[in-house]
Order: sequence, then C-alpha cells, then structure tokens
Amino acid sequence: MKHAHTSTLLALAAAALLTASFYAGRLTAGGAEMTAPAEPAAPGRKALYWHDPMVPGPRFDKPGKSPFMDMQLVPVYADESGGAGVRISPAVQQNLGIRTASVSRVSAASSFDAVGTVQFNERLEVAVQSRVAGYVERLLVRAPMERVHPGQALATVFAPDWLGPQNEWLALKRAGVAPEIVAAARERLRALSIPDALVRQSEEAGVAQARFTLSAPAGGVIAELAVREGVAVSPGMTLFRIAGLDKVWAIVEVPEAQAVHLKPGQKVAATLQADATQAFTGTLAEILPQVNASTRTLQARFEVDNRAGRLTPGLLLRLQVAGPVVARLAVPAEAVIRTGTRAVVILRRADGSFEPRDVKLGTDLGEQFEVVEGLSEGDRVVASGQFLVDSEARLRSVLGGMAPASAPQGSAQ
Repeated sequence: MKHAHTSTLLALAAAALLTASFYAGRLTAGGAEMTAPAEPAAPGRKALYWHDPMVPGPRFDKPGKSPFMDMQLVPVYADESGGAGVRISPAVQQNLGIRTASVSRVSAASSFDAVGTVQFNERLEVAVQSRVAGYVERLLVRAPMERVHPGQALATVFAPDWLGPQNEWLALKRAGVAPEIVAAARERLRALSIPDALVRQSEEAGVAQARFTLSAPAGGVIAELAVREGVAVSPGMTLFRIAGLDKVWAIVEVPEAQAVHLKPGQKVAATLQADATQAFTGTLAEILPQVNASTRTLQARFEVDNRAGRLTPGLLLRLQVAGPVVARLAVPAEAVIRTGTRAVVILRRADGSFEPRDVKLGTDLGEQFEVVEGLSEGDRVVASGQFLVDSEARLRSVLGGMAPASAPQGSAQ
C-alpha cells in the first residue's frame, strides 16, 4: 500500500510539472508576441492609419500585428494618399516586375477582312428583244447559263410583216422614180427597225428578205431564256437576258462602325474562300443606303475583275479592304484593363506615382489599341504588373471591383 501511494504522488507531481511548463511557455510566447516591435510612424511624417498590404481594405488607428497575416501593420502617410495617385517604392516595383510603355503615334490603315458573296454585276446585263411580230424558226442557244460571246447567233426569226415595205422599196428603185421618194421609202424601213444587213441582202438578191438572225450584243451567260423554237414573238418581247462576267459584284455585310471609314473607289484584294491561291483585285463601287437593324451592318458592293471568267455567282470571296493610312495615338494592348463597360490603364505620373485612367478605345491595331480619349502622346502606362499595382495600391475600389475602404477599425490585437 505504501508503495502504491508513493507511485500515485509521483504521477501527480509529474503532471503538475508538465502543466506548469505548458502555461509558462504560453505566457512566454504571449509576452514575446505582445512585445514584438511594431512599425512606428516615420519621424516628421503624419500617419493617417495602418493597414495590412496583403489585405488592404481594413484600416487601423494604431500600429501592431496584422490579424490576417504574420506581419506588422504598415503605416499610410498623408503625403502618400492625396488624390487618386499612389506611390510604390522602387524596390517593390522591381519585385512586382512593373514595366512601363510609352503612348505614341503610329501610322496605321483602317483595313479589315470580310467575306462576300459573288453576284452578277447587273450594270453589265443586256436584254435581247424582238422589234417585230413573227416566229422563232431556230433557237441556237437552248439552255440558261450557257456562255456566249459578243456577236454569237442566238436565234433565227421569221418576220412576215417586213416583206411588204421591202418589196415597195425595191419596186420604187426599179421604176426609176425620183430619189426623194426612194429615200423616203428607205427611211420607212429604218422606222420599222428592219436591220441594215437584212436590207442589203434584199437589195443584192432583188427579193425581200424576212428571216433575220438575233446576235448577242455582249459576252456573258444567258441569265434568262424566254422563248422556244416555233413560238410567236411580238414587238418589245424580251427573248434573252445576258449577264456580263467581265466584272462581278462581291456583296459584303460591313459593320456600321467600319462602314463610316469606307469611300467609293477604295481598293480591295480578294481570294477565293475555297482556294486562297486564286487572287483577284477590285474596288468599292458603293455602299447601299440601308442598315440591317438586327445585325447593325450595311451592304457594300465591291466590283471585282473577272476577265478570266473564274468567278461565278454564289462563290465566297475573302476580301481585305485597305483604308487610308493615318496617324493614330496608340497604347499597348497589354496595358489595357477591361472591366466590362470601361477600359482603364495605370498611368505613371511625372512625380513617380501611379493612378488609374479611364480611356476610350478606337480601332484594334493588333498588338495595340487606338486611344481616342484619356491619354496624350508621351504618357507612360504600366504594361506589365498592372494588376499587382492594383492590389498594392488598393485600386480595386476605384476600378469598380470593391466597395470603398471603411474607416479605421481601431488598434490591432
């Protein structure tokens, strides 16, 4: 019993010793934590508040250890908080990898790429009509979209109404009447639209001719075939429509923001969508005065050279429209922070501080953006590390990403 009682006392003593050591360590650690040196305000400078640079929102009115990170609070001085600009020490700038770029003027053309659909150039379309009542004896072109060349025979027409006037003219010539009467009869033939070639045939043969051949007045394809062999024709009836192919239209839907920069006569380089090795040249013929309300685009007609006949309606062309070369104020694309409805850059001021600046962007120049408003030539903007500057300088509230910082919350614990 005595031995057991002694063992119990020893165990209790060991437990008490361990408990005392534990609390002594806690007190020592707490004392060390409480006595850790805080960063005081610099002599001669007024500290507005203290904050944790890693959590810049909360503010404290006294120095101490940050409740968020294992570090001391940092003072913010009155001469560092004026206006929207903030100062960052050169060492921090180097650590953040901050790089600036200059805002400069560059020469750039307002060019853009578009896809257009090939269509017939309706200005080159011609109609072949009958000027007399008669019949189509022979049709030499039998199907739409057949290619024809200038002067090619299209059909043979028999016109019985032309026989009487020609016989009268021939009889007057044989009778030896006054030249004025013969000339009047000849004018009547012209008034009836009898071709001169047919009148010469009648004069050479001495017999009136009523069969004549309709020829293609221009080259192209038969866009419309309105007759067949044996059908009757009447004056003014359209028998054929020929669509020219020497020049075709490329119809392009152009966004209204780009259409304002287009002018008739601008040059265009085009390639086939299906075969980029086939190249063509053309010019802007006109912009149609109508806007598609759903897509906010305008239709532009480009006249493309097709003397080789390689383009047919329905093909797709990829066009590169070259605009006039003008000097534009440009900023590197990597320096622009887009916040949805706004475009912001971080401007480095002459005194070395940084501030956000709203800008209005223009044309996308590839690796640069045109600046319409907000910057001047020679300004320096942050091109790398601007998001780190945003965090360091508490600019999230300025950029719309965070509510304004609250008032000082009191001393840190």
